Amino acid sequence: MTPQDLKVKIGTGLLSFPVTHFDGALDFDKSAYQEHVGWLSQFDAAALFAAGGTGELFSLTPGEITEVVRAAKEAAGDTPIISGCGYGTKMAVDIAKEVQNCGADGVLLLPHYLIGASQEGLFTHIKTVCDAVDIGVIIYNRANSVASADTVARLAEACPNLVGFKDGTGDINLVREVVSKCGDRLSYIGGMPTHEVFAEAYEAMGVTTYSSAVFNFVPELALSFFQAIRSKDQATIDRLLQDFYYPFLAVRDRVPGYAVSAIKGGLSAIGHASGPVRPPLTDLSAKEIAMLTQIIEDTKP
Repeated sequence: MTPQDLKVKIGTGLLSFPVTHFDGALDFDKSAYQEHVGWLSQFDAAALFAAGGTGELFSLTPGEITEVVRAAKEAAGDTPIISGCGYGTKMAVDIAKEVQNCGADGVLLLPHYLIGASQEGLFTHIKTVCDAVDIGVIIYNRANSVASADTVARLAEACPNLVGFKDGTGDINLVREVVSKCGDRLSYIGGMPTHEVFAEAYEAMGVTTYSSAVFNFVPELALSFFQAIRSKDQATIDRLLQDFYYPFLAVRDRVPGYAVSAIKGGLSAIGHASGPVRPPLTDLSAKEIAMLTQIIEDTKP
């Protein structure tokens, strides 16, 4: 898939991050992971992010990232696989090259490790990763890695394979300026935790797609909500927010790190257990999984 093909594809529909499955010893459980990716690929996602934020990129070794991406490519059929990538520049370049070699259709560049950086530093970091590979690259504005609109525009000019901008900051002014400056040069992706509760506001700014974590365990519901956003079906939007998303947030927000743990908890709730999260994250309690089970059961089609 060329970078331009990827740019077009990610703008056509909902995106999602499969969780990464671990066994009782916290080792990657390839067979369980591939079964899950194969199941998700039956639904109409435009692309899947392997070893992304919900996939616990931060707890994977570089070698494991490649292993996860290769496993996803084997299981996903025709669904494009975009690999998570991050850390310092040299490590990010190594990861990007390795996942390109194992068939990734693109790279999502998550924040670099630990420290802040100037805009010039961010420009050099992102451009170096883009220059290292031929596949499409999506930058993820979040946490300590927030490129300004001018920096994103410079990168779009300098890097032909930069195809997407994903936002996890919630900074409406910045996102609107990026969209205004870059226009149709990039695809724009919403990336707030449980982005569905922000989707209407982002849609109004020209961010017409987003990544859904709950797609992992309620894919049909997630797609219904996405289509409601696209068609401006306010009744369905309001019903699903009230019946599912806001109750889900009440569980997710109980403990730091539950933005990931609650997704694995949701899989346990539907009988598709994906194994534990790796430290420093912690798993949901049995009571909290029961709460998710009830939320799912109470959400009417």
